[in-house]
Amino acid sequence: MSDLLLEIGLEEVPAKFMPPALAELKQMAETQLNEQRISYDEVVTYGTPRRIALVVKNIADKQQDLEEEAKGPAVKAAYDADGNPTKAAMGFARGQGVDVADLYQKEVNGGLYVFATKKAAGVATSEVLPALLPQLVTGIHFPKPMRWGFTELRYARPIRWIVALHGDKVVPFTIEDIASGNVSRGHRYLGTDHLVIPCAEEYLTVMESDYVIADQNRRQAMILEQIQKLADEVEGTVQIDEDLLEEVLYLVEYPTALMGNFNPAYLMIPEELVITPMKEHQRYFPVLKGHHLLPKFVTVRNGGAEHLEIVQAGNEKVLEARLADAKFFYDEDLKINLADNVEKLKTIVFQEKLGTIYEKMQRVQKGAAVISDLLLLGEDVKERAMRAAYLAKADLVSNVVYEFPELQGIMGYKYAFAQGEHPLTSKAIAEHYMPKNADDEIPLTFEGLVCSMADKMDTIVGCFAAGIEPTGSQDPYALRRQAAGICSMILGRGVLVSLTALIEQAINNYPAEIVGDKDALCQRVYEFFEQRIRNVLNDKGFRYDVIEAVVTCGYDNLTETLLRAEALNKMQATDTFAKVLTAFTRANNLAKKAEGSEVSEEYLVEDVEKQLWSDVQFAETAIANQVQQRMYAEALTVISTLEESISAFFDGVMVMDENENIKNNRLALLVRVSALSNQIADLTKIVQA
Repeated sequence: MSDLLLEIGLEEVPAKFMPPALAELKQMAETQLNEQRISYDEVVTYGTPRRIALVVKNIADKQQDLEEEAKGPAVKAAYDADGNPTKAAMGFARGQGVDVADLYQKEVNGGLYVFATKKAAGVATSEVLPALLPQLVTGIHFPKPMRWGFTELRYARPIRWIVALHGDKVVPFTIEDIASGNVSRGHRYLGTDHLVIPCAEEYLTVMESDYVIADQNRRQAMILEQIQKLADEVEGTVQIDEDLLEEVLYLVEYPTALMGNFNPAYLMIPEELVITPMKEHQRYFPVLKGHHLLPKFVTVRNGGAEHLEIVQAGNEKVLEARLADAKFFYDEDLKINLADNVEKLKTIVFQEKLGTIYEKMQRVQKGAAVISDLLLLGEDVKERAMRAAYLAKADLVSNVVYEFPELQGIMGYKYAFAQGEHPLTSKAIAEHYMPKNADDEIPLTFEGLVCSMADKMDTIVGCFAAGIEPTGSQDPYALRRQAAGICSMILGRGVLVSLTALIEQAINNYPAEIVGDKDALCQRVYEFFEQRIRNVLNDKGFRYDVIEAVVTCGYDNLTETLLRAEALNKMQATDTFAKVLTAFTRANNLAKKAEGSEVSEEYLVEDVEKQLWSDVQFAETAIANQVQQRMYAEALTVISTLEESISAFFDGVMVMDENENIKNNRLALLVRVSALSNQIADLTKIVQA
């Protein structure tokens, strides 16, 4: 056995394309090798800006022999009355490559079928690879493929060379006039354009000799080690941004980290305004000491350690220009009161059917007022939340946000605070965008919480009204993420608020001609949130049947929904739960036959049904009080105490009595039993272990 190497040499590929491409190549290779019955030890993919490589370790020299059983038609269809094979049998045998006389019969699920065992000797791997490898090359999908020259192939970037080696033997094939071989290329500036790979096993070693660290895991370890060493020299730390690290990783083939400096005067402007040009524009890592930014940065060069002082000076010069622009924009923005920018929002369209950002601001401001009242936050919080909503989008027309869009909200916070707005109002301007994703924090201030809810719900309702609903993978306005954000905020702060009320307040802020049927729109948005709350509960570790049980009974108050799920989870751990579940399921099944839920004591004949009716009435009162106080675990405990009464009822009476009045009365009693848990969870949804 030997290794297999496939290297696709390219013009520089965008860094964000690489991780999914490598994952897809690995998955395709494993799938196709398994389908071809070619065994191997491991499939590994490597990536740099100029190459996508695949190494299959210890690939077998030969396919495994095939011996596979195939099921055919039923015997009665395969043979006529005289036992002669029909066309169905002959067609099946021909399709399997066997003689019809070799077919045999087996019983499957009570039926008799014909079977065939097809056998094929495995061929040499070297005969399979010339057809398999081109499929791997062309099978990789990229976000924005391109064509070059007169070729038909669409790819991330033009292919310049292909290395294909099985051990030390070239696997021959051609793609767009590029023939595979054993010649690669090293580092664009430090290496050679004719780098011979003697065998697949020596790939990484040969590449490193020509200044290419092909293994991205080793390259990343080198980058992190070098960055840490430089930070230690100035007694600082570098907070590694994983997205930035991944981008830098696929921008270099031979990493060398270096530290640069910038004018400490720039530390007087907001840190975000220094860090953003570093990370987003220059791909530098900022250096901190404690929680304070140092006038230093770390960057990673694609090359060796020679002439680093020249590279450092060049990077410092570029960053100086960026920071000078940032400071200029910031100073200019401070000359204009943030509130004076609000009128300019009339020129920015939010969505064609939903008006401008200014109109959105007006709706969100109204929403902030209503939600503040719904949450009983008081007039002071309400006033600050409305002011924050008024100013929340004003920084969109600032110089800094125009240049650095990722700072929207953050700069509004900085400007508002600098210009004397209340600290909580200022903070809420930044927080109204939170949470931006599933891992992001929720707002710390109630003002920010209110503004964020109002803003997100306005977008969701408006898009649904305009017919822009998420479908499959299409969600251009990130409505799923925004709905999940609302759920996270409600549950994260434990606020008690009606989801329907939140939806209705947003609907009421839109003109009637946009909304149409208010009730229908509210219902569509409400149902849209169902999957979001299911996802939240799933992320919290609840079983699927627990989620189904509580959501089936409603989810208008998300905090209560979570509390009900927690109570049911706790109940499941008790010894009596299985018995309770069995009793309630039996009661529920019979209750479906009932015509009503009114129980008449006149038709309670047996002592066991009288006792059950007494216990049910007591339980209904107790459960109602406990549910009102959100004591769901205690309410479920009350329900569990009925297990003996329910079991005794079923043992002591015939529910479907000949007397119609007695029968209907007993069914009505079972309706009341099965309804006891309806305010908490539908116990019939729970799957018994």
